[in-house]
Amino acid sequence: MASKIWLSSPHMGGTEQSYVNNAFDTNWIAPLGPHVNGFESDLESYLDTDCNVAALSSGTAALHLGLILLNVGHGDEVICQSKTFSASANPIVYQGATPIFVDSERDTWNICPEQLEIAIKDRISKGKKPKAIIAVHLYGMPYKVKDIQAISKKYDIPVLEDSAEALGSTYHSDKCGTFGEIAILSFNGNKIITTSGGGALVAKSLKIKEKAVFLATQARDKAVEYLHSSIGYNYRLSNVLAGIGRGQMEVLDDHVKARRRVYEFYKESFKDIKELTFLDEPDGFFSNRWLSCMVTPSEEIREGIRLSLEKENIETRPLWKPMHQQPVFKDYPHYLNGVSDELFEKGLCLPSGSNLTDDELHRVATAIKTYFRA
Repeated sequence: MASKIWLSSPHMGGTEQSYVNNAFDTNWIAPLGPHVNGFESDLESYLDTDCNVAALSSGTAALHLGLILLNVGHGDEVICQSKTFSASANPIVYQGATPIFVDSERDTWNICPEQLEIAIKDRISKGKKPKAIIAVHLYGMPYKVKDIQAISKKYDIPVLEDSAEALGSTYHSDKCGTFGEIAILSFNGNKIITTSGGGALVAKSLKIKEKAVFLATQARDKAVEYLHSSIGYNYRLSNVLAGIGRGQMEVLDDHVKARRRVYEFYKESFKDIKELTFLDEPDGFFSNRWLSCMVTPSEEIREGIRLSLEKENIETRPLWKPMHQQPVFKDYPHYLNGVSDELFEKGLCLPSGSNLTDDELHRVATAIKTYFRA
């Protein structure tokens, strides 16, 4: 059988090993150290705005701390985009709060401003004003930042920006990860750059970053003895993994270019197959194309393509199953317009790694064209 083509595999740039070796040579094998500080500085420079970055063990950890820092607690409600990975919603429940799921719009597949305002008004009418809005840049496509910020300001509800999939994407030239009151990044193994496992919290103020680091290091007070006046977490990124991240930052722009090239290859390859459509960028939106996704006419065709590619040892997957369809979240309030359900039914994510070869891309294209000729 031909070699496996993965959906989104890690892609090393070449210098990561030197940073890791340095961590070993200097014995900085700990959840702190010069590479952690350097990685945070690299990210702050890349985001190119007045921001403060705390490197953490995962994007989920960053979301959890973000909710804590926004004072979300037991009995509160948090609005969350329904079309996303479960990690966007799980931390809401960690805090004893209630997720309120809001559907997507068709232009970006992200949280729908109209449904968002409907949800906020309805929750307020029920005596429960939401404490935060989790908006996601799905598959690297920015959400409608201007519209969401306007609603956030109108109702005085902060946005926790989930930019786990969108490092390298921009909205009117501003980098994703800089729009929310707090934002998060992910460096999981399948992301556009990786630290194996890792994430970051992006804050507008140094005070918020320092509080995040305090909580992420078991909330140890300044004292000779181990003194704790707050509940803490073991969420800091290790110096070794941060070294990988520093090497990855050197090739981030190249990875974005490569993933965008993959998207353009698919779009061009299937331009004559009218049954397949792709998500274009609205004016002013720039997607890193973390995953290239297409929409088919039906669930039957989506599954037919997926299974055909599986037989060829090619990994694909349906678009994220909406949170309101998940067994663990199905009984929570939701405000729907049908978009995310339809996208899940008909949408498919294609292999999108920045390390895909031309031969691998042609294998994918050939398999899909063969399906439609059968």
